[in-house]
Amino acid sequence: MVTRKSRSEIERMRRAGRVVAEVLDRIEAELRPGVSTAHLDALAEAHIRASGATPSFKGYPGINPHRPFPASVCISIDDEIVHGIPGRRTIREGQIVSVDAGAIVDGWHGDAARTFFVGEPSPKVAQLIDLTRAAMMAGIAAAVPGNHIEDISAAVEAVAAQAGLGVIRQFVGHGIGTAMHEEPQVPNFRTGRPGRKLEPGLCLAIEPMFTLGTHDTRIESDDWTVVTADGSMAAHFEHSIAVTENGPEILTVA
Repeated sequence: MVTRKSRSEIERMRRAGRVVAEVLDRIEAELRPGVSTAHLDALAEAHIRASGATPSFKGYPGINPHRPFPASVCISIDDEIVHGIPGRRTIREGQIVSVDAGAIVDGWHGDAARTFFVGEPSPKVAQLIDLTRAAMMAGIAAAVPGNHIEDISAAVEAVAAQAGLGVIRQFVGHGIGTAMHEEPQVPNFRTGRPGRKLEPGLCLAIEPMFTLGTHDTRIESDDWTVVTADGSMAAHFEHSIAVTENGPEILTVA
């Protein structure tokens, strides 16, 4: 069921979103060669809990009911698109690192992601990262009352098309509120259907995932980590937003 949020409910989501943004800021400041992904996850969880919030991801059920997500943030490297599990591996110079974070405050969710590069990226990789972020912002700009979900999808896809980037189709944006994943789904590509009409109070997570190659994916043996089928590099950006009478408001900012 799709629910429109009141202004007071949106403000509670903004508090959760602020925690998420702070976590991503802290991880960016700590990101360097030699740091372990487990350390970054521990830093994230400590900040979430110190802020009076709960990690959205920890214990989240997956495709294998015996393997809920074991960490507080997803850290996906190079050809990993989403849902990478933090652990003993360390960050190296020259890697793409995508971090997805979620927090719950008073029962309301915030969800956001950013992609970083450790060192100096090649022009092609820099373009991948820049255009994935630009696509997210284009999708957000299209989230105005009277538009439809398809307008967001078209705006995101148009940015990828200009550079011939792959657009992940298996994983999409979503509604957000008292659950991390609510209706409606928000594809990053045109579906040929208008989808839900956008109205004030509708809250969405807009999250393009682009690659330097195919849109095809596979899931690793850990039952979580999603990688590109051809091994190409991937990037991922996400903000949680509210549709308002005055246009979209980004909720996941510090």
